[in-house]
Amino acid sequence: MLARKIKLLVLGLVIIGLLGGLPSASVASDSIVRYACDWPVTLDPSKNLWTENFTVFVNLFDPLLFPDTNGKPQPHVAESWDVSSDGLAYTFHIRKGIKFHNGNKLTADDVKFTMDRLLAIGEGPAFLWHGKIKKTSVLDEYTGKFELERPFGPFLSTLPFFWIVDKEAIVKNIKRPGPFGDMGDYGKEYVSINDVGSGPYMVHDHSRDEYLTMKKNPNYFLDLSSAPEYFKMIGSTETPLLKTLFARRELELANRWQSSEAVESFSKIDGVEAASWPGVNESYITMHTKKAPLDDIHVRKALAWAFDYKAVVKLTPGAVQARGPVPQSVPGADPEAFQYHQDLDKAKEEIKRSKYYGKLDQYPIEIHWHDNPAQQKQAMLMMANAAKIGVTVNVVETTFALLEQNSSSMDTTPHMHVVGDEAIYPEAGVLLEGRYHSKSAPTWEQSEWLLDKEIDKMIDESYSIIDYEKRLAKYREISKRIMDYCATIYVTDDPQTRAYQAAYLDWPAAQGKAINVGAYDNSVRFIKMHPEKRAKLVK
Repeated sequence: MLARKIKLLVLGLVIIGLLGGLPSASVASDSIVRYACDWPVTLDPSKNLWTENFTVFVNLFDPLLFPDTNGKPQPHVAESWDVSSDGLAYTFHIRKGIKFHNGNKLTADDVKFTMDRLLAIGEGPAFLWHGKIKKTSVLDEYTGKFELERPFGPFLSTLPFFWIVDKEAIVKNIKRPGPFGDMGDYGKEYVSINDVGSGPYMVHDHSRDEYLTMKKNPNYFLDLSSAPEYFKMIGSTETPLLKTLFARRELELANRWQSSEAVESFSKIDGVEAASWPGVNESYITMHTKKAPLDDIHVRKALAWAFDYKAVVKLTPGAVQARGPVPQSVPGADPEAFQYHQDLDKAKEEIKRSKYYGKLDQYPIEIHWHDNPAQQKQAMLMMANAAKIGVTVNVVETTFALLEQNSSSMDTTPHMHVVGDEAIYPEAGVLLEGRYHSKSAPTWEQSEWLLDKEIDKMIDESYSIIDYEKRLAKYREISKRIMDYCATIYVTDDPQTRAYQAAYLDWPAAQGKAINVGAYDNSVRFIKMHPEKRAKLVK
């Protein structure tokens, strides 16, 4: 208890330091949106797919296309495009007059360089285009072309995650030698801590261990007159601290991973409300299919039958039990996917059919969770449920950074971990690929290590289907095969629920206009502040 109090005191001092770390003359409190989130984050849009990184990217960079509230891609950096009759070539006409934050012009050469860099590095959103892009070319200063290996039905829907970087700035700061031949390290070290974007906000101050402050881009090509002057991401999710900051009007937004109890406590503060809308996120418990005893499907099925789904649904208001690997709100989800329910007798029958029957005491299982009280509760529930069928499950608290590191190797990936994932663009294929294609195995998204070539082939084939309805039918077929493995416990389809300062913040996402794609609901340029209303609350 004493250690807990000391931890909270230290964190409180840190947060106070973060909020006061910039002079009041440079960051006026009535023109700043402060967002409490998990940490750390990166400035490099070639890095991992994580909500908090997405929040950086959607504010610091411009995508080729921008999603609307239905998730459909709209003109942005590309003001128009042409598609060849065979669906293999996309020609993009780049908007003139866009500048990077350092003043460099954004041209088709930057578009080509960005795709080449993404594919070479092979991390983050690169999986969306890996094996699909055959050739990139520049036709003239403001016209670029992508040629595909084969038709890729969802191609345009992926381009809101194609954030364009400044070629000139990166090339000048490449470190050689490096893993990418003539391109050295492709600027990875430089971009991770330096601003190479053109987006509505630009880096103002960055403490890699604590916070990131962005300032409104004075030269942005779209109107930002109503947007807040500053956006500050604060690396803390400690509920007591956030509650204090909300009450002091020194925090405007909390991230989506707060527990229901935390959101309820925030909402009791005058002027703070909880906004909720249907999400595209699903909570999972992964099971490492290549690590004993989970290499035995009967052990995996036993744990699936043992889990208390009714109890876990109650942990998140508005959540429903998940049905298969894709949230039901996402086109292409299988509405008939099998759902397990708690049945301890069936769980014990599966244990008896396992090759580990009678010796499971020799194979304790670790379940990892990170930075999220709801995940901790799910892990603890699994531990308690497993004990009822004679399986020892130990709960391990970790960090996302460590979990990401451990998941890069089959040997270091934990037996189980509690994780949430979402459909980046509105089709089931993106989740099926990100979660279960073999090329995503050495990432946090796929800790199951299925490595099933037939599933890989089916996913690849689905993307070649241009007809929308036929493509969705293929996704449902893939889901059925994945379900046969019982490699994942599908926990809940989760709503988006966020606490925010409703009294002085006009936030479109909270008003039924959420851009339910990636973290585009955190696009700060659409938020409007009312400083006079905040002032009344502060007094």
